[in-house]
Amino acid sequence: MINFKAFQVLIATVFLFNLNFSQAQTVAPDLIHNSWKAVWITAQGASMNGYGVYLFRKNIDLPEKPKKFVVFISADNRYKLYVNGQFISAGPARGDITHYNYEIIDLVPYLKAGQNVISAQVWNEAEYRPEAQISLRTGFILQGEGAEEQIINTNKSWKAVSDSSYKPLRAEFPRGIYYVAGPGEFVDMRKHIRNWPEPNFQDSSWSAAQQIEPGTPKYIMFPFINPSTWLLVPSTLPPMELTVQRLKVLRKAIGVTAPNDFPALRSAVTIPANTSATLLLDQGFNTNAYPTLSFSGGKDGGISIAYTETLYTKYPAKGNRNEVENKSFIGRKDSILSDGTNNQTFTSLFWRTYRYVQIKITTKEQPLIIDDFYGTFTGYPFQLKARLTPDQQDMNKMLEIGWRTARLCAFETYTDCPYYEQLQYIGDGRIQAMVSMYNSGDDRLVKNALNQMDESRQPEGITESRHPSYTPQFINTFSLWYIGMLHDYMMYGTDVNFLKDKLPGERQVLAFFRRFQDESGSLKNVPYWSFTDWVTSKGWQFGVAPTGKDGSSAALDMQMLLAYQSAADLENKEGSKGQAAEYLRYADQLAKTIKLKYWDKEKKLFADRPEKDFFSQHVNALAILAGLINGQEALAMGHRLTADSSLAPASIYFKYYLHMALTKAGLGNDYMSWLGKWKENLSKGLTTWAETSDLETTRSDCHAWGASPNIEFFRTILGIDSEAPGFARVKIEPHLGDIKNINGEMPHPKGTISVQYNISHAKTSAKIILPDGVTGTFIWKGKSYPLKPGNNIITLPNSI
Repeated sequence: MINFKAFQVLIATVFLFNLNFSQAQTVAPDLIHNSWKAVWITAQGASMNGYGVYLFRKNIDLPEKPKKFVVFISADNRYKLYVNGQFISAGPARGDITHYNYEIIDLVPYLKAGQNVISAQVWNEAEYRPEAQISLRTGFILQGEGAEEQIINTNKSWKAVSDSSYKPLRAEFPRGIYYVAGPGEFVDMRKHIRNWPEPNFQDSSWSAAQQIEPGTPKYIMFPFINPSTWLLVPSTLPPMELTVQRLKVLRKAIGVTAPNDFPALRSAVTIPANTSATLLLDQGFNTNAYPTLSFSGGKDGGISIAYTETLYTKYPAKGNRNEVENKSFIGRKDSILSDGTNNQTFTSLFWRTYRYVQIKITTKEQPLIIDDFYGTFTGYPFQLKARLTPDQQDMNKMLEIGWRTARLCAFETYTDCPYYEQLQYIGDGRIQAMVSMYNSGDDRLVKNALNQMDESRQPEGITESRHPSYTPQFINTFSLWYIGMLHDYMMYGTDVNFLKDKLPGERQVLAFFRRFQDESGSLKNVPYWSFTDWVTSKGWQFGVAPTGKDGSSAALDMQMLLAYQSAADLENKEGSKGQAAEYLRYADQLAKTIKLKYWDKEKKLFADRPEKDFFSQHVNALAILAGLINGQEALAMGHRLTADSSLAPASIYFKYYLHMALTKAGLGNDYMSWLGKWKENLSKGLTTWAETSDLETTRSDCHAWGASPNIEFFRTILGIDSEAPGFARVKIEPHLGDIKNINGEMPHPKGTISVQYNISHAKTSAKIILPDGVTGTFIWKGKSYPLKPGNNIITLPNSI
């Protein structure tokens, strides 16, 4: 029997121990920061889980400007941090409750000797919050790193107040549109607390903050931890980029006359009293930005700011994205009620995605003046390090659009689309990760994605299809792609040792699928969503490839085979050779079964199911990638895949795998002829790649799974590929097709790879520069030539 009194003493001791943070360190120092003495705080009377916006302030006195002043900061849902009135940080990076991120910031550049004010805006969007925002309750925490910084710790010495001027504005879309990216904001400037981050703001009427509970690092040694608390981990990501980005042009003005240079330049637009006016602004391209509206006057007047990727001819038809006449505006919006004073400012709490912005103003008895409107671009701070100088006009335009698409789909996580979902799906993320590594060489967001996918794994072994996400979703095929994504990172990433911690998860994923393999190795009746691609062909349902009467599917069996092959290579190079041998045995068995079960001798194609009544590009592309067919047979199959219009076609997403398969089959020189869908995007005025191949009715105009040309222009055309873990060896096998002159470069973990090709009537010349310590192989017309670090010049007569 438990001694209840002793138990109470133990609990009290644990709580005080927690509060004083003298815990032992149980993991490497780079994983946690110990000795947290700050506590989570909220405003007096704040709702735990309801919608609310809250302001926090603390004054500190410094005898001199410090040389270092590092703090850790987090909030639920999110925060914006200010020092002496200057905005310096937004966050935290999205995660889950058991891996709740805090940011690490050195405040020195913003501090001064004497009085300083630290302030934060924290908001909880409650049931309206984005699907990707996992939340426990409203809270804010800030912890100083060292002894001198402890003065800043959050506790009841902070002041706090609720900002009642904010209300949620639910985003409304036509029925059937899946939108989960959060609400708009209604802001009543008559209740708004202005200039609250400024040092001279008077906060004497504010109450002391309410303490919630101690900050708890994830890796600690306590006998008891509150099961309903944030387990804090340091974010591994850099701060997001913030760059002012002005909209380019005013496309329409109804009920008002605007200056010719508005909004490209700061210009005042006056809306007379008792007037309704509409302004349609065009950024010129899709973007993610914090919109800022500065305005004066217009007491009790209303302003609506709406955002959309494109206008509609007749919903859901979109037409050419550059056209605005005879089109309707459907989109998320914010609304503002003016208090009539000068120099009012609205900036959204979170960023918005838009190409077009529609501002509607309704004035009362007082004119309203728009002093300025602009955006502040934000996103993961990728730097483009890949370069291409082609002799074909469309290539650089496609690279530009692909890079923009990739950037808009990369924030604190990868996102499938910035406008509608902002969710990090494995299927999307695998392609996005390759774009990141081929174009920027920065793999920090890749590692973050792999960590979060692993953290989403369920006790039964399967990962969630997307994470972070407060609503669980399981796409079984995406768990298999996760293993492929781990293998991609092994070959192209900078930190091969990072994968060692992922091998147990890889094994658990495969163990989950083993339960649904029959004696032949074929998968049967695998639970959850077996999504392959958005295909409307006969036999396909909601993205799921045709399934046989016995519950089997060639697409799923093919992906299982690829997963075994990738896992075997991972284990052989990073883990257990015995485990690798076991996976290879499973793979050999499954390969034999697939050939017996799905191969159609007459069509010389693999069928989608055992009944052999449906055929697709997908299944046969996967067969080539898995090595089920090789040599001249693979080449012949490749020709069939491009010529047979009866096959269920791959969408812009799955063309990534189709094009890899065709290249492996020997058709890489035709790559430029496969880009019809991307050229159609260009002709329709898109500035980012659409979600689906049906450009007229596609939901999202920005989906980075379509940015695969940003990989293949370098991997297929220039031929630059990894031949060993960590890109330690390079294979360069160009597929130039009709291109006669082209040069380019791309980042490598040890520097830059540069290539230059020139084909004349008599000879082919290749100049290849590899980083120090990197060797490789150049392959041209089936023959191999060794490559050394530094300059390599290869000249071959065209008769070879």
